[in-house]
Amino acid sequence: MFKQKGSLYLIPTTLGECDPMDVLPLTVKRVIETLDYFVVENEKTSRKFIKSIAPEKSQPSLKLFKLDKYADPAEVLTYLDVCDEGISVGLLSEAGVPAIADPGADIVKLAHEKGIKVIPLVGPSSIILAMMASGFNGQNFAFNGYLPIDASERKMALKNLEKLSLEKGQSQIFIETPYRNDKFLQDLKSILHPATKLCVACDVTLPSEYIKTLSIQDWKNENPELHKRPAIFIIHRE
Repeated sequence: MFKQKGSLYLIPTTLGECDPMDVLPLTVKRVIETLDYFVVENEKTSRKFIKSIAPEKSQPSLKLFKLDKYADPAEVLTYLDVCDEGISVGLLSEAGVPAIADPGADIVKLAHEKGIKVIPLVGPSSIILAMMASGFNGQNFAFNGYLPIDASERKMALKNLEKLSLEKGQSQIFIETPYRNDKFLQDLKSILHPATKLCVACDVTLPSEYIKTLSIQDWKNENPELHKRPAIFIIHRE
């Protein structure tokens, strides 16, 4: 008799320390309660999250497959083998939604290659929420990830993105390692045209949330404390 394959659920998490049910729909809790197999970046934080949203769930029953930069590529290819037995698996991000600026994309790719149904669940994405709150062109935008660390390369990248925004009307989104946020903001102020608009969205969905859009000229009078706080930066030039 043909056995139906299990599915891969893409499970969002919170963007920081807050009550999960303040930002996640009940569907996420219900799905987690039905699963025992999870692909995660960090076992400790994943167990903590699962316990916070489904406290009655048995921790010893959980089977966690680790997906980080040290994971053996050959072993990763086996993470969804249980789906062939009709068992579903959950993919957890460390923060926000899986597979967006997140290594989980490799697991989603594997699921498609194996003919496994992929089910994305609703949850907070700092990138999308920042874009929503920026006041910029939501019809045309691009996420560029991290910019080069080298000063001259970074300056060139920013100038190119600013030019692209002006020519295409395209909002340009990027991130920085949190401990370099303050220096990055100073770079943006010194490199970009005074008329270019910049949105800084920090600690999105958390009690300490900070979101502001100003021209680079006006940002020169603003110095928010961004050190070690997850932040999204968006520029738009008209």
